[in-house]
Amino acid sequence: MVKPALSAGVEEKTHICVPGQRLCAVTEYTVGGEGTYEKLGYLHASLSGVVRIRKRRKNNYISVASFGSKTVVPVVGDVVTARITVLNQRFAKCSIICIGKTCLNRPYRGILRKEDVRATEKDRVEMYKCFRPGDVILARVLPLVELNTYHLTTAENELGVAVAMSTRSPEPTPMVPVGWTEMQCPVTLVKEPRKVAKIVPETAPPNYDGKL
Repeated sequence: MVKPALSAGVEEKTHICVPGQRLCAVTEYTVGGEGTYEKLGYLHASLSGVVRIRKRRKNNYISVASFGSKTVVPVVGDVVTARITVLNQRFAKCSIICIGKTCLNRPYRGILRKEDVRATEKDRVEMYKCFRPGDVILARVLPLVELNTYHLTTAENELGVAVAMSTRSPEPTPMVPVGWTEMQCPVTLVKEPRKVAKIVPETAPPNYDGKL
């Protein structure tokens, strides 16, 4: 653990850290910077690198500078891109491939439980009508419950299936959304049920309502 308290006259100290490592307790004089996140009253490292502690008056400014390629880990509240790998009626196992706009060098394991698919009518969710193996989804990271597996949720309009391939066409073809619960193959016109993500284009006008 990094001890943020610095001796008088010392302006900066450095330490080596790894992703998820607890750095220090959060106090009114602790300011977390780049490469850190707060969890349960402590500041943690979100990537591997050098911890930099700068003292200015009463405040300690703590950040992590990566050496080499960044190793980023999902943090509670992050929106991630994941691929469905295993599906049953209780949950979907996922492979997390991106965190925000950052593509990962290696995937993380995720799990999406039936009760976390939608915000309403949770008891009526049918997993096979929401996802299929191979689907690429947008999901939000929930608090960690199981070691080495990140729990995900799609219980927001903006979350759900972003890319799905049609299995009815002669060649794999990306389907297009035709509603919040269906996607359609542009070749065969066959529709399949999905929990569709409401993706808003970055260039959308301010009054864009997200209609398909």
